[in-house]
Amino acid sequence: MTTLYRLRFLSTSFGFNHAHKCISAGQRLNIVLQSCFAPERATSSYSKDVNHWNAVKGHLNLKSFSTVTLNRLCWNCGSSAALFFCSSCNAIQPADDTTNYFDILNSEQTFSLDTQKLQKRYLELQRSLHPDNFGQKSLKEQEYSEEQSALVNKAYRTLQKPLSRAVYMLELQGVLLEEGTDATADPAFLLEVMEINESLAETRSQDEVHAIGRSVREKLKGLIEQMNSSLNKGDLLTAKGLLAQMKYFTNIEEKVKDRITQAS
Repeated sequence: MTTLYRLRFLSTSFGFNHAHKCISAGQRLNIVLQSCFAPERATSSYSKDVNHWNAVKGHLNLKSFSTVTLNRLCWNCGSSAALFFCSSCNAIQPADDTTNYFDILNSEQTFSLDTQKLQKRYLELQRSLHPDNFGQKSLKEQEYSEEQSALVNKAYRTLQKPLSRAVYMLELQGVLLEEGTDATADPAFLLEVMEINESLAETRSQDEVHAIGRSVREKLKGLIEQMNSSLNKGDLLTAKGLLAQMKYFTNIEEKVKDRITQAS
């Protein structure tokens, strides 16, 4: 059993299909740093204004929070339009999927963001943008509502978890993620991961499964702290290596959750 597991582990890799998708088996992570990239990838091209919204019959509105103002005009009245609603006629605006996810959720662009504040902002937006609020509106407004709601969901899913948040932040800095062989992985680290996977696969003890889970969470906690430090310093090469390790341990953490769920 052990020999077969080792062979299977050595012939299998883990990676990303896309920065915003779930981690899956059968892939490797290969991060390619681009020597030159457009400055606009790492900087915002829009400003933030404070808009005060009043309740409008038919749907809820947000009150007193910063929203991103784009250089565009409202499709309905021609006034300057904010990210979600027109400040003049309050018509919902079409979604702009090039907008920075941190700006969408009014969050500081930092790895150590406040996830509770992020969730609060997400819920406020969804209460205002949800398609159910636009059932009596025009087809165009219903379509825009669906687009905006989907974009907010995507932004929240990406920034909510440390792993996908790190991937996204590296992308903003011009680091592209491509599938490929992780030839630079530390052999000692790969051996450690293999042994943890092996123990998890072979154990029949739920106490041991929980113990493995606690150990992996502690390792992830340390990696997250290091990732925050590396991103704050702009050390993308170190962040690249940390991301690979986070990916492996996150994969194990998901396996532990599956084992616990199956046993309950």
